[in-house]
Amino acid sequence: MKNIKLVIFDLDGTLVDAYAAIYRSFNYALKKTGLKPKPSLTIRRAVGWGDRQLLSPFVPEASLDKALALYRAHHQKALIRYSCLFPCVKSMLRRLKAKGYKLAVASNRPTKFSLMLIKHLKIKKYFDYVLCADTLKQGKPHPEILHRILKKFSLLPGQALYVGDMTLDAQAGRRAGVRAVIVTTGSSSVKEIKKEKPYMIIRRVCGLSNIL
Repeated sequence: MKNIKLVIFDLDGTLVDAYAAIYRSFNYALKKTGLKPKPSLTIRRAVGWGDRQLLSPFVPEASLDKALALYRAHHQKALIRYSCLFPCVKSMLRRLKAKGYKLAVASNRPTKFSLMLIKHLKIKKYFDYVLCADTLKQGKPHPEILHRILKKFSLLPGQALYVGDMTLDAQAGRRAGVRAVIVTTGSSSVKEIKKEKPYMIIRRVCGLSNIL
């Protein structure tokens, strides 16, 4: 693919499978708040907007801060214990770096947990920049996070590729003018992804090696 100098990755559902950790922390927070647990599929469908937005549809406003604190405290341990990389991620990142691409992360997950994951899964050395929505005015699907990363590297939208797993990732890419490649390992269904008409849809992120 000509002119691409930067590849930006979403984290959860794209590079990292942290769903088991999220399910446990989510239902722990609900239980401690006096609420009934939710099925894993219901939780999975709500992932991707940040942890406050994850909980807010299921927790009364008056209990939300308490539930969020409980979720985050539990998640510090659960994230390390139950998260893993999707197959081929390390080898793919290694190949992209060897080819000279700059690599970045754009995640709606809070910075603290994103960095914890990246370090624990031993992929920190591959990334030139990590940016998370809790440091910005607006998270994805707003394009601010992609604009900031482009500015960091002094690149134009046409010189970057954005890889995510959700409809909001496709929307963020389109709004930023960045070609979006969407994998089907995350929270959005294939039908939902197709409606957004991203640049490309692939089954798993390791398929990126056949594109670049």
